[in-house]
Amino acid sequence: MSTDPSPFSLEGRSILVTGANTGIGQGIAVAVARAGAHVVGVGRSSMDETAALVAAESGGFTPMACDLADLDAARATLNAAWQARGGLDGLVNNAGIIRRDDAVDVTEAAWDEVMDVNLKTAFFLSQAFGRLALSRPQPRGAIVNIASLLSFQGGIRVAAYTASKHGIAGITRILANEWAAKGINVNAVAPGYIVSNNTQALRADPDRSAAILARIPAGRWGTPGDIGGAVTFLLSPAAGYVHGTILPVDGGWLAR
Repeated sequence: MSTDPSPFSLEGRSILVTGANTGIGQGIAVAVARAGAHVVGVGRSSMDETAALVAAESGGFTPMACDLADLDAARATLNAAWQARGGLDGLVNNAGIIRRDDAVDVTEAAWDEVMDVNLKTAFFLSQAFGRLALSRPQPRGAIVNIASLLSFQGGIRVAAYTASKHGIAGITRILANEWAAKGINVNAVAPGYIVSNNTQALRADPDRSAAILARIPAGRWGTPGDIGGAVTFLLSPAAGYVHGTILPVDGGWLAR
């Protein structure tokens, strides 16, 4: 029997997850901890619940408070996590916000707020991670961005969010093009309709919720754990030859 570690294992690795306090980020943190990684959770609010869930998986968890809308603070937090852990093996750009309004009513302030967190911070955290990972004697690392079905579609009443998630698809591909041959994997997961804070308004609307469920072949809303499994794969050695992909995890939504 082989004693080689599973190619899907994250044993001994340190993974930074933004927005790990709740929802999809929490599901990702728990999944990568279950695979053996130490999780560095970054976000504005308390991550006590996530820490307890990770501990239940016998995983390690380091919380780091940061307002990810503050780019300087975000970069400083990544650098501090790198130093504290003796390097990071993966970055998950999960943190994101959404603002709902008719396109004719979107304000510049709301646009900038969404784009700063969802796209600008994601790119510059990736840049900071890439610089450090490429400076190793043997460069290595993996980045997983959290995209969306709205990286492929237009959506309704979420103009800035849609633009930001199209942008996430683009930066995933450009970074993969530049870094794939240098030992850095860059990919994205595009969640479908997941039970999270961002979909609370949709789930509370009986008509919208019924229409959404009617189109999902799987017949249910997704869970944060559904996303966590896909992210874990893309962070693992099993995805070593996967570069620049945007993996939909949507219950079959895009197949309809």
